Amino acid sequence: MPIYLDGNSLGRLPKAALDTADRVVRHEWGDRLIRSWDEAWMGLASRIGDKIGRLVGARPGEVLVADSTSVNLFKLASGALAAREGRPRIISDDLNFPSDLHVLAGLAATHGRALDIVPSPDGIHGPVEEILASLDADVALVSLSGTAYRSGYTYDVERVTRAAHAVGALILWDFSHTAGSVPIDVEGAGVDLAVGCSYKYLNGGPGAPAWLYVRAELAPDLHNPIAGWMGHADTFSFDPRFRAAPGTRRFLTGTPPVLSLAMIEPGVDLLLEAGMDTVRSVSLDMTAFAIDLVDRYLARRGFELRSPRDGHRGSHVTIGHPDALAIDLALIAEQHVIPDFRPPDAIRLGITPLSVGYEEVEEAIGRICTVVDNGDHERFRDVEVGVT
Repeated sequence: MPIYLDGNSLGRLPKAALDTADRVVRHEWGDRLIRSWDEAWMGLASRIGDKIGRLVGARPGEVLVADSTSVNLFKLASGALAAREGRPRIISDDLNFPSDLHVLAGLAATHGRALDIVPSPDGIHGPVEEILASLDADVALVSLSGTAYRSGYTYDVERVTRAAHAVGALILWDFSHTAGSVPIDVEGAGVDLAVGCSYKYLNGGPGAPAWLYVRAELAPDLHNPIAGWMGHADTFSFDPRFRAAPGTRRFLTGTPPVLSLAMIEPGVDLLLEAGMDTVRSVSLDMTAFAIDLVDRYLARRGFELRSPRDGHRGSHVTIGHPDALAIDLALIAEQHVIPDFRPPDAIRLGITPLSVGYEEVEEAIGRICTVVDNGDHERFRDVEVGVT
């Protein structure tokens, strides 16, 4: 069994997911067939959404599972821009996930807005003060990652949200690297909109559908740009005239992917059972342990810490090295350690408390030292790879 430090990209398979898959495939699909739409499937998006809502501090009915993170971001950001007509600016930062920036740039061009990308001061920490200073009455939307995919920096969600509201802007958070690793209270923080994936810390499986959150009071004022029958007020009326469903459900579009949707629930149940406060406490302690090992053993071997040292970090630790890709490939191929690589020179160590222990973290650091000391990575310098 390899030391798996990539749960921040693809979470492990929960044991209960095997039983879920067997039930859904053999019984619900194989036996009950189309009857399962009424018996089990039509309510999955909202039922599992409500469970994710408990993880992020949402009220029942405010979270739904649907589509991909990028599609959900597009839908919610488009709705927000339409609701803030006459305000020409969208604000993000350069720590945001590139796909998010692609979506926002496309929307800016389509809606005649300007996307202002605020640079991080060091490539690690979010440019909080600079973002707050850039807020004014021209801002329609602020869209940020709650936890930066590269460095793991985690924003003070409430502080930034309140500041956006103070100038009349809406805010949209991407919690893909936050949900399941850091406690979130969207209601307490006043968050307007949020999206997140389910295959990282929620352990929902490869390509599992994402989730979206819309604050209940805001939903009636927002328009879904990809209207579809699942977001219709009367789904099975087959009315060619679209009437939006009440609340967050108006942001559903097409038929849900039942098999992958059902597989999300076991991982969410594990997190609810463990409790996010407990998960967070262990995560902070384990990542601090990893950082101490980086300082003691890896710094003198040419590595540089690329994650925050304080509590403003998620559940992965990023280290930089000029030969990061080759080292990463050597770890996977020869040392049975699976982290991931992010260009140009970063290795991310996913410290997921539900599936990683202290001994594994320490052993992984030791194997990184072995690779560098023996020059094992030299054999991987010219290897071409896809997913890293």
